[in-house]
Amino acid sequence: MHGEYKEPGHKLVVVDLEVQDGVLTDVQIAGDFFLEPDDALPRITEAIEGLPQETAAADIAAAITTVLKPTDELFGLSPQGIATAVRRALGKSIDWDDIDFEVIHGPVVSPMLNVAMDETLVEDVAAGRRKPFMRIWEWDSPCVVIGSFQSVSNEIDWDGMNKHGVTLCRRVTGGGAMFMEAGNCITYSLVVPTALVDGMSFRDSYPFLDEWVMEALEKVGVRATYVPLNDIASEQGKIGGAAQKHFASGVMVHHVTMSYDIDAEKMMDCIRIGKEKVRDKGLRSAVKRVDPMKSQTGMARGDIIDVFLDHFATKFNAKPGEITEAHLEVAQARRESKFDTDEWKFRLP
Repeated sequence: MHGEYKEPGHKLVVVDLEVQDGVLTDVQIAGDFFLEPDDALPRITEAIEGLPQETAAADIAAAITTVLKPTDELFGLSPQGIATAVRRALGKSIDWDDIDFEVIHGPVVSPMLNVAMDETLVEDVAAGRRKPFMRIWEWDSPCVVIGSFQSVSNEIDWDGMNKHGVTLCRRVTGGGAMFMEAGNCITYSLVVPTALVDGMSFRDSYPFLDEWVMEALEKVGVRATYVPLNDIASEQGKIGGAAQKHFASGVMVHHVTMSYDIDAEKMMDCIRIGKEKVRDKGLRSAVKRVDPMKSQTGMARGDIIDVFLDHFATKFNAKPGEITEAHLEVAQARRESKFDTDEWKFRLP
């Protein structure tokens, strides 16, 4: 059995092994990493030998950690990365190439319906009714989308919301509040089997899942970096942030919102978050915290989206997908029963 894994910011790790009587045997670890001293490698290998084949990635990493000495130096290598390569060799963890992707743009619907589809379309993928996908949102009205665990009173300024006609939505993922207007940001949802990030910490899974969009940003002239845990930034400022949720069905949703031409003063009217941090600097400094892609690229939003769609489709051999009226009807029903109810929107008042 053969597994490979290149952890973000690390080197390639290759694991070959056999399974006999339900345990791991004949383990061999290779790659272009650096490891000192040489005897650390056989110690790591011996820690994996004999483990049950169903051992979770976290437990494999823990077994490796127990045999490491304070004097061991690992460059481009980590216990978690080795564990993921082991799980891939066993077929428990998958790679991008193992997924038959679709890529979708739109349709233009209400923000609430987009939020509902982050749950209903995940259920479709889990049930095998549709393929894993990357979908770029389009919406028809302004909103603030708050994270699953945020308090409405802490995040929302209702005077500003009412003044600008902005609605409130709560999504299924954690993270912070997002101010969204049609045409002022780019949001996408990536729905994949959780086996794609098997063995990874949340900290590592974010840049791993967004590596493709970092490449696409470079194509449009934005040199972006990941700021742990979930922010994407350039030298000129913050571009956006990511959030994700793992479902018990074995499927996860990971989404990112990046500002394109944000009305930062309107955003600050509607969102309380961050006001205390910038009180002594004033609104002029606050509005610089989110730097739009329009100013960095000079490109139309639609042209940037086309680059994103093309890069994802080319990189992962993704085929065009669609959201049908039947999908929208299911999402609309979920909106009415859950996402547009006070019980959900104000579950943390």
